[in-house]
Amino acid sequence: MNPENYYEVVAADLDRFAEVPDEVLLEIVTRDGRCLWLVPADEVPEWDEEELTDRELAARLCAECPARRACLELELRTAGADTVGVWGGLSDEERRALYPVWLARRGRMGGPSS
Repeated sequence: MNPENYYEVVAADLDRFAEVPDEVLLEIVTRDGRCLWLVPADEVPEWDEEELTDRELAARLCAECPARRACLELELRTAGADTVGVWGGLSDEERRALYPVWLARRGRMGGPSS
């Protein structure tokens, strides 16, 4: 799958969250997000002395996370193109590429999120 199709598929998958309020998404992410309960807030996760890129970290941490898509939706809504770090299983570079595709789909659905 080429990158353009990939982002269209991901954006289409996020359509299911279009009508979900931000507060509900935040509750889902904070309750179910692996990154929020895997490591205590005051500790930095250790990855066996490996140097990981954001993408590698996302692949490991977010792969089986039940809140991955809700997390991605929330980050796109709140940070938009100014996103940084790892959210929803995607690096900031990937989310910046996804953002205009997601925004265009929301526009066709009747307006931007929230």
